[in-house]
Parts: sequence; C-alpha cells; structure tokens
Amino acid sequence: MSFTNVISFLKGKETIIFNALVALVTIGGQQLFSFFAFNCPCKVDRNLFYGLAFMGVPALILLIVGYALNDQTWRLIMGNPSRGRPQEAGTRGALRRYKLVCFVCCKITGRAVVAPITWISVTLLNGAYYACALSEYAVVDQEIVTRLPERARQELLATMPCPRLVPDNLTLVRDEVVRVLMYQSQVAGWILIAIVAVSGFLFVCIARWLSPLSFVHLNYWSRYVDNEQLLMEQTMDQHSKIFASQHIKKFFGFSPENKEVKDIRIPARDDWRLISGADMFNVISEENYHYSLLHSWSDEMSDDGKYLHLDEGICLQPSTSAL
Repeated sequence: MSFTNVISFLKGKETIIFNALVALVTIGGQQLFSFFAFNCPCKVDRNLFYGLAFMGVPALILLIVGYALNDQTWRLIMGNPSRGRPQEAGTRGALRRYKLVCFVCCKITGRAVVAPITWISVTLLNGAYYACALSEYAVVDQEIVTRLPERARQELLATMPCPRLVPDNLTLVRDEVVRVLMYQSQVAGWILIAIVAVSGFLFVCIARWLSPLSFVHLNYWSRYVDNEQLLMEQTMDQHSKIFASQHIKKFFGFSPENKEVKDIRIPARDDWRLISGADMFNVISEENYHYSLLHSWSDEMSDDGKYLHLDEGICLQPSTSAL
C-alpha cells in the first residue's frame, strides 16, 4: 500500500485517530503515575480515600481538560450555537435549538470522556488502586483472621497491599486477599470497557440513523467543516497581521512589510504610556471596539508626530514573519 493510499484511508478518520492517541497517552501517563507516585498508606480509613482519590481525581482533571481544550465548548458557552441562522418561531424553532444544543453537548462529551474512561479502565485492569482502596473490606474465611476482633481484623487487612507489613505466617492469606481484589478490579475494568464500547457504538448508530444526510454526504460535510475551520484559522492569522501592521506603522512610521525605510516616527513619552499596561477587549459602541491599547491609540490619535528622515534608506531583510 502506497503512502498516498494510506493518507486517503486516514482522511476523514481524524476523530478516531485523535481518540486513539489520547488513549495511548493516557495509558502511558497512568503507568508512569502509578510507578512514581502511588504508595498505598496501608492504614485503616486511609486506604479507601487514597485509592479512590488516585482513581477519581486524575479522571476528573482529564475530563475538565477535555472540555476546556475543545473549541466547541467555548462556542457553546460564549454564544448561541444557532446564531447566524434564520430563527424559526414557536415550538418547532425551540425544539430545533434544543436539538442543536444536545448534539453539540454530546459531541463535546464524547471526545472529553475518552481520557478519563481510559484512565479508570487502566487503573482497574492494573488492580493496585482498587486493592489498596478496598483491602480492609475484603472477605477472608481463614480462621486466623476471622477470630480477630473487627477493628484488629480491619487493621490487618489494611496492611495486605504492603508485603513488608504482613507477618510471615499470613503470607498465604495476603496472597488470597490480593488475588481476589485483583480479580474483582479486572472484571470491573473489562465490564466498564464493554459498556463504553457498546454504548458508544449504539450512540453512533442512532446518531447516523437519525441524520438527514446520506453516508457520502455526511463524509463530505465533515470534511467541509474541517477545511473551513483550517482556512478560517489561516485567514484570521493573515488578517490580524495586516490589521496589526497598520497600527504599528502609525506608531513607528513603518511596518515589517516595507522593503525600504526612509522615515521613522519617534513616539513621544505619552505615546509609550498610552500603549503600555494591561488591557482587554474594549467595546466603544455597537459597531466600534478596540482589541488592544495600541489599537485604541491608533484610532484616537492623529497622524501628526515627530518623524526622523533617514539620509539613506534602510533595506529590511526579509523574514518569515514579514507579510
């Protein structure tokens, strides 16, 4: 299979590839995290919180990061997802908007949960976190353990994840406890993977069955959206450079795209003061706004200023950042 055929095969499967990479990175991170950071306290009432914290907190952080890194999240939060479309009145229009919000939320969530579910699944298959968390609640039929008082039995079982704390005469008991807990953890892990796999497949099937587009048309729409976003980012980058260049040229008397500079503007002290400091997007009126202090200065100040004429023009060396 040629390289071109491989590219053609992968075209349109960016989501699958992205999710696979996220899962692989999460698995690698979990293994490193478990090796370097996890150390079960082997104490009653501490094991449970410690084990669950190592299972749940990283998964929660990964979920939040997954939401935060998705542009669709901010599109949904910062504006109406149906903005720019003709608004349908009545129940039909409201239903359409709710369906759109639900579709976007499901799409965002579907990508955001890949990493946390992978983390939880791998930790369950590993078994160490689960064994630490639930060791003191393990059921043991050995007489040497059952004849102990309840508190003493819990304290003993809590030490099972730590081989060095277990007496030599209880080595077989420890092996049995750890084996049972590992079995429970790994079964739970495979059940979670199966549930997620079946649920994800059914969700995709239902979503495509309800889609008004045919299979080929859906692929075309997906590629169009990706290409539109790519071209939009490239155009915004170029547009913002040109727009900023106009303000910089007014401030300094030239901008990077000038091949030869014969005059430069000497900014006054007040000019430096007006463009210095912290700033944010500033709304002047319904149609006027300022992106930065330099933008504000450029709009409000006249073209007058002190210019210095250069006896010989300076040729600027072309650079990759020049327009």
